[in-house]
Amino acid sequence: MPRFSIIVPVFKVQGFLRECLDSVLGQSYADFEVIAVDDRSPDGCGAILDEYAERDPRMRVLHLPENVGLGRARNAGLPHATGDYLLFLDSDDTLTPGALRAIADRLEETRDPDVLVFDYARSYWWGGTRRNALAQVLADATGTFTAAERPEILDLLMVVWNKTYRRDYVTDHGFSFPPGYYEDTPWTFPALLSAGRIAALDRICLLYRQRRQGNILSTTSRKHFDIHDQYERVFAYVDAHPELNRWRPYLHRKMGEHCLDVLAKPDRLPASAKAEFFRRTAELFRRHRTREPVPAALRVLEGGYTRYRALQRTSAAGRALGLRAGRVRRAAAGRVGRGWSWAHEHRPLDPNLAVYSAFSHSGVLGDPAAIHHAARDLAPHIRAVWVVHPEEVEHLPPDIEYVLPGSPAYRRVTARATYFVNNVNWPGSLAKRPGSVHVHTHQGTPLKYMGTDLRGKPGARHGLDVPGMLRRADRWDYSLVANRHSELVWDRAYPCHFASLRTGSPRNDVLVNAKPGDGAAFRLRHGIPEDHTVVLYAPTRRDHVRGGHTEPFDPARFAEDLGEGHTLVVRLHPSLADGPARGMGLAELDRRGVLVDATDEPHVEEVMLASDALVTDYSALMFDYANLDRPIVVHAGDWGAYRASRGTYVDITANAPGQVSRSYRELAWLFTSGCWQDADAAALRAAFRARYCEFDDGGAARRVVRTLMLGEPDTAVSIPAPSAGDDDVAAST
Repeated sequence: MPRFSIIVPVFKVQGFLRECLDSVLGQSYADFEVIAVDDRSPDGCGAILDEYAERDPRMRVLHLPENVGLGRARNAGLPHATGDYLLFLDSDDTLTPGALRAIADRLEETRDPDVLVFDYARSYWWGGTRRNALAQVLADATGTFTAAERPEILDLLMVVWNKTYRRDYVTDHGFSFPPGYYEDTPWTFPALLSAGRIAALDRICLLYRQRRQGNILSTTSRKHFDIHDQYERVFAYVDAHPELNRWRPYLHRKMGEHCLDVLAKPDRLPASAKAEFFRRTAELFRRHRTREPVPAALRVLEGGYTRYRALQRTSAAGRALGLRAGRVRRAAAGRVGRGWSWAHEHRPLDPNLAVYSAFSHSGVLGDPAAIHHAARDLAPHIRAVWVVHPEEVEHLPPDIEYVLPGSPAYRRVTARATYFVNNVNWPGSLAKRPGSVHVHTHQGTPLKYMGTDLRGKPGARHGLDVPGMLRRADRWDYSLVANRHSELVWDRAYPCHFASLRTGSPRNDVLVNAKPGDGAAFRLRHGIPEDHTVVLYAPTRRDHVRGGHTEPFDPARFAEDLGEGHTLVVRLHPSLADGPARGMGLAELDRRGVLVDATDEPHVEEVMLASDALVTDYSALMFDYANLDRPIVVHAGDWGAYRASRGTYVDITANAPGQVSRSYRELAWLFTSGCWQDADAAALRAAFRARYCEFDDGGAARRVVRTLMLGEPDTAVSIPAPSAGDDDVAAST
């Protein structure tokens, strides 16, 4: 008996069917059967199913004699299911890699609940991916529960395919799908409301394809009237199960909201049918009304269709008016801002005021933070004010003075400050006053193309205003560099009037000055044993991939292959922190203790200090990490594609900071064989450090403060004269 029976109804999806089946049959967890139901599809789907069934014994195909629709096609597959659990997969959707393993592990962990709800992401026809907006509901749901104990589980998309069901539970309750549209409604509500034990899995296990055309629910048709019959079936189920009577007010409200949502969609109903649909909805709403007060948003169903249309027009007009008012407010704010600048431009700059920002106002971080801390020690008379977004305020240390972007306080300090320190360009609205000192710290040593070099890389510079970027960079007075490579790149990529300052990278001072025990707080916080070897995996973003994320290998497998006495720590690129990449299993693997997800750790320096080795692809983090003189492995499986799409200044595979792998097999072998830390790796690392860490001596932040804020003589790092081959930028582009 297999663990899973996966029922796949198939109709007119020949362009997507192979991808769907491959996503199932290619799963690492193999204890399943596929029951594919050919719903008399008029295209080539039947032949494709037979082809797959012929070469994989786990797949069975049912060819129906007539088209019966999605729900009844699923019903046709149910009697043939022998698995412990049922999964329903629509034939244009796909399972994510490792999904069945994650579901099976969670079922075992929660001791076989009646229903397991897992996460999904919408996959758009134009290439975008968007995670379920209510994913936090799954993250918060620990252990097992009932719908009464966690009613928020019912706020998730009420479809059949984001859940797996214990087959005996389905059989005992006689659940089946009715004909018509919205057939999931009278299945999912009864299944969740009757379940004695529900579990949740905070992992994206399915990609829900958003087709440009051909999606049933986006087809204009009177078949959308089926929604009324489906909710009648839900209420009939409650009638037959008096213990569920308490759910009537909730279902009454949900029905009203769902029907009004269908009515409001421009592509669902023919214009001639909308008045009738409203009347049918209102009748259903009255018939099942409870004693609970009617929510304000649903009171429209107590009136007629004419009143509903009038309210819709009023609402649309209000939204348009709101948009116009917003434009007026923004224009007025701009005039006020210009007024501030004009009012203060004749007042002297405050020589003891410095304004800081990092990572687009994300907090006290990076190079600006290191300079700020050094200035507190060496120049305490200089007042420091940070610019931070409102959502970051709660994370600030209590002794940090801050202003919000665009606020009156922001305009006051930016109009008077002498020093501006940032690792990202200040917004264009900030005017540079004569005498002010703008220090740009950058965000690390550049490997990939930056600035004007992106002009020849259309994919990488999508949406990038190069002239505008250079106008903002014209305000820089000083550009901090950690090596001559960076100095050459910044001069080329940003042809502006700034001076390079060979200070080293201030944020790397803590790495250069690292002591035994640094990083212990991170290990303790994440429960990592003191004697474990910690391997940090830090992949970068891909510009040639929609969404920016690829997964060249399974991190769970890598964590397992590292073996006893090792802990894998994963830190995604910051731009991927809130996207689907986190939901593809990383958060769930962290929860289960398979690995540590350090993506949300604000201070990457602490993560580096806590690790014993770095595995990365093309992240600039490697240049910083080299200061620790700890092993680095470059995993370069898609180096050709990355370099062609983004452009790189250095061939990192030929000038690597350690061993290089081009497949997972090679990566795993490097660690099992010990080559990741052998003499060859050490020699490569030493050459890399000499080249790219040449100005990092542990005193960068203090050097910036002494030189630029206190006016002491130039204390830049002394370096030997350039030798042949030091200028590698032009040769490697």
